Amino acid sequence: MQGPITSGTTATSSIPAERSAYVWGIAIVAALGGLLFGYDWVVIGGARQFYEVYFQLTSAALIGWANSCALVGCLIGSLAAGYFADRYGRRRVLLAAAILFAASSALTGWAHSFATFIVWRIVGGTAIGLSSNVSPLYIAEISPAAIRGRLVSLNQFAIVVGILLAQVVNWRIARPVAANLTADATFHSWNVQYGWRWMFCAIVIPAAIFTVASLFLPESPRWLLARNREDEARTVLQHIGGTDYAASEIAGIERALLAEAADQSSWRDLLRPGIRRIVLIGIALAVLQQWTGINTLFNYAAEVYRSAGYGANDIFLNIVITGAINLVFTIVSMLLVDRVGRRWMMLFGCIGIGISHLLCALAYRSGWHAITVLILTLCAIACYALTLAPVTWVLIAEIFPNRVRSHGISIAVSSLWMASFLLTYTFPAMNRSLGTAGIFLVYGVICLLGCALVAFFVPETKGQTLEQIEAATALKHSARA
Repeated sequence: MQGPITSGTTATSSIPAERSAYVWGIAIVAALGGLLFGYDWVVIGGARQFYEVYFQLTSAALIGWANSCALVGCLIGSLAAGYFADRYGRRRVLLAAAILFAASSALTGWAHSFATFIVWRIVGGTAIGLSSNVSPLYIAEISPAAIRGRLVSLNQFAIVVGILLAQVVNWRIARPVAANLTADATFHSWNVQYGWRWMFCAIVIPAAIFTVASLFLPESPRWLLARNREDEARTVLQHIGGTDYAASEIAGIERALLAEAADQSSWRDLLRPGIRRIVLIGIALAVLQQWTGINTLFNYAAEVYRSAGYGANDIFLNIVITGAINLVFTIVSMLLVDRVGRRWMMLFGCIGIGISHLLCALAYRSGWHAITVLILTLCAIACYALTLAPVTWVLIAEIFPNRVRSHGISIAVSSLWMASFLLTYTFPAMNRSLGTAGIFLVYGVICLLGCALVAFFVPETKGQTLEQIEAATALKHSARA
């Protein structure tokens, strides 16, 4: 995966209001990829209790595969995104992702065999992998420097909105479930026969909007200049900021392209002394973000809350509450990350999530009231949304030296998807062997170990340019040598 590349110019502080509205509109359209990502990622948490009955899934392996197979597509899409974005352009990849979202959602929803369901979930995961890479990259490349941070943050915000949207849609589509239904009555109930299908299909409408809107997006001016299409790039930049802005940006982008051409890197560079250590830290942070276990509270929320004693009708409302908490604390994080600092937020997150998980394990073990479990899981989600969820991505983008940044980020993000797959796939089997209390105990211990990782190995990068971070890393490596 490629990280967002900027031109380095600063003559963007006086963008006219009408042009600012234009670039915000472009960014919002691109961020729809993030919204679809969030929706498709979490919709399965509400649908699974119904499609598992429809497909008669009983083994832990099949249940885990149904819930994690999309992550195989995420990995494929993530690995392919950089190649296709460079070869065919950012806009075409966004358009392809939009079409895949629309098609896979509809065809997943109306799958009548488990094999077909799996195929279309993987296709949907591929759309997630493409959009999660290219949406923020495209936004960064079309954004004036003065508002780039706010525009790029739209993508993360859209992901969280998509998560909450999926939870609300699941809640409103699912019909009340009567107690003590027979197995045959459950199988023929509306939720099992149709409800879960509409949960997947609901995203077709915003996916269709994204598809149509993508047809009108301008291509990234950086990509156009890399293909020697200066006239087209100039036209795009003039629409964004005017004639002077376009001339300044073109000069800056061309300097950056020349510098990159003179300093090509290879995957082998990641094994060099000093760089190898940073790669391992990036991989560890990516794995830690997933193995805090928070995504199980989204993908297996129904099972977690059912184990705590909640009925089927209350579970969906609880899931919506978790999404609302996730949204609120994501917004707070966006306000704090450049003030408090990355390292301190990561430490707070690991400790807060770890303590919440350990208390949750105790709550399950001791049979505490169900509301206690809800409060503790909300505390864990709040800590995660405030810290590890966004800050891990920031650190991954910052810690790698410029020369190997794109390769380093690709390795770290691929590790994140693989860790997410293992987490999601293994949860049913671990839950059956360890119990819910044991699961939370394992995740709590991992969080506290992650705190030690951050304390001893992760540098503070707040307020530093990428070049300053690289120089500091090189100095530390020289001191160790």
